[in-house]
Amino acid sequence: MRTSTDRILTTHTGSLPRPQELTGLMHRKMEGHPVDEDKLAAAIETARADVLDNQLNAGVDVVSDGEVSKPSYVTYVTDRFDGFGGEAQPLGLAEFADFPETTHHVAADPGMQHAKAPYCVDKVTLRDTEAVHADIAAFKKSLQGHDEVEGFMTAASPGAIAMYMINRHYGDDEEYLYALADAMKYEYQAIVDSGLVLQIDCPDIGCAAHLAYKDLTLADVVKKIEMHIDVINHAVDGLAPDRVRMHICWGNYLSTHHRDIELRTIAAAVLRAKPQGLLLEASNPRHAHEWAVLADAGVPDGKILIPGVIDSKTNYIEHPELIAQRITNYAGIVGRENVIAGSDCGFGTLVGMSWVSPRVVWAKLASLAEGARLASNTLWA
Repeated sequence: MRTSTDRILTTHTGSLPRPQELTGLMHRKMEGHPVDEDKLAAAIETARADVLDNQLNAGVDVVSDGEVSKPSYVTYVTDRFDGFGGEAQPLGLAEFADFPETTHHVAADPGMQHAKAPYCVDKVTLRDTEAVHADIAAFKKSLQGHDEVEGFMTAASPGAIAMYMINRHYGDDEEYLYALADAMKYEYQAIVDSGLVLQIDCPDIGCAAHLAYKDLTLADVVKKIEMHIDVINHAVDGLAPDRVRMHICWGNYLSTHHRDIELRTIAAAVLRAKPQGLLLEASNPRHAHEWAVLADAGVPDGKILIPGVIDSKTNYIEHPELIAQRITNYAGIVGRENVIAGSDCGFGTLVGMSWVSPRVVWAKLASLAEGARLASNTLWA
C-alpha cells in the first residue's frame, strides 16, 4: 500500500458515478430485459476510462475502476456464485421507526429503487472464476502510462453479503459467514496477486446495530461484530496485510443515523482486523467527532488510517481548510506518514444512486486534493 514521507496522499472508497447511458443499460439488465451485450461492454469500457480521467484530473493518488461493471458493491457476487435465488425483502432500518417521515429520501433514490438481492438458498460455490480477472485486466490496462498513481479494487466482505443476501440454507449466521469467507478468498487472492490493493467493503460492521441485528441487545450486537471481524481475518489469512484495506461505514443513505452504533463501542474489535488500511466515515455529522475515539483507543503500530474527510451523501463541496483540519486530527494519532485522505463512502454504491451530482463528485475530489495539499504544507512545515 503506497504511502508518502513528504505529503498526504488521497483516495476514495471505490464506487463513482456511472454515465447515464451505462446506468440505463444496467438497469434494463437488472430488470430482466434483453440488453445488447456488446453495447453494454463498450459502455463499461468508456465509463472506466472516464472515471479514471476524472480521478486523475481531480488529483487523486490511489484510484479505482469506479466499480462501473458492477450492479452494486455487494450484489455483484450473485453473478459469480451459485447458491442464491428468489428475492429477499429489504431490511428495515431501525431509525425509520422513530422518524418514518424521512423514509421518502431513501425510497425516491433511483439506485435504491432498482436494488434487489436474493436469498441464500443453497451452498455458496464459485461459478465464474473469470469475472474478477476480467475486471482486473481491464482496470490495469486503463492504468498503463499512469505510474504516478496506485490502483485499488473493491470486493464485498462476507458480512456485507450476508446482511443483504439473507440466509435460508445454513444452520446459523456463523456457518453462513465462514462459507462466504471461503468463497470470497479466490477473489481477494486474485486482486492482491494482480498487484492492485484489495479493499474489502464492510458496512456490516457499522450497520449491524441498526440493520442486520437491530432486534438484539447492544452486548449481543458487539459479539456479532466481533465474529464478523474474526471472519474477515479468516478470509484474508495468508494475504500481506499491507496490500489490504477495509472500509467501515454506517450506511450510505440519507437518514437520521441516530441509531448508529458508536465507534467507541466497536473500536477494539475493528482495530484487531488484519488489513493494514482502515477506512472510516469521518465527516458525516454522526461520526465526525470520532477521531478522538481513535486517539484514545490505542491504534496498533503500522495501521494506516484513511478517514473520510469528504461526505458521500451531500452536494456541499467541503472547504479545503476543513479537509486539512480533519486530516491533521488523524495525523496526530498515527503520524503524518500513516494517513491517507479519503471519502466517507462510495458515490455510486448502487447503479443510479443520485445523492450527489456527478459533476459535484469530481469537484469534491478536487477539493479533497487541495485540502491534502494544505495539510501537507502544515504537517511538513
